[in-house]
Amino acid sequence: MSSYGRYNHRKNGLGLMLLFVLGMGSPAFAIDVELTSEQATQIMASARGPMEQAASNDEMFGIIKAADKSSRIGDDPATKPCGSSAILRTKTYWFEYFGREEGRRSKVAQQEVRMPESKINEILNMPNLEMEIGLCGQEEFFAEGADVALQQGSTNIMAVDKGKPSRGRKIPGSEMEYVSRFSARFAYQDFDPKAMTNIVVFFPDGKLVTIEADFSKIK
Repeated sequence: MSSYGRYNHRKNGLGLMLLFVLGMGSPAFAIDVELTSEQATQIMASARGPMEQAASNDEMFGIIKAADKSSRIGDDPATKPCGSSAILRTKTYWFEYFGREEGRRSKVAQQEVRMPESKINEILNMPNLEMEIGLCGQEEFFAEGADVALQQGSTNIMAVDKGKPSRGRKIPGSEMEYVSRFSARFAYQDFDPKAMTNIVVFFPDGKLVTIEADFSKIK
């Protein structure tokens, strides 16, 4: 896991750029912030099983692809290549990811491979929600200078850490459409893990991109 930057709390830093109308939803599942070690073990086991039972590399790839799709909000790149989306890397996401890795590595090594207890504790104590945001623009460096915030009700939550956007990758078959990605982290203590949320990406020229997320439906 990467180290996290110093927490810099700026809830109202967007000013008039971030105008929105947003309703609050009723929680169904919600992002699980307080997992126990027993729950972590169960999550990894449930993710490990299908990988251990996979009959081929193609089948394992299909399992991984389906898992990424379940953690994605916004547009599906498979059906809308020039869309906006985000993969939410919650604690549950990471335990499922490492569970699949245990299963894959166990098959390759032909013996049981398990994640060390120290890594499990590291994930359990993660203070931030990480997300990978994908955007589409009209030139290679369109995402330079982009920033991101969460909107919940009348509250704006800024990222505690943000990666540099990648150089745009041209969409196959397109003449003027590029995809760029960057990561951002938000402190769990700053937002409601059960609420309807807008992920808003804003650019230096005033352009906004909004991705709706119902956190109550995300584990």
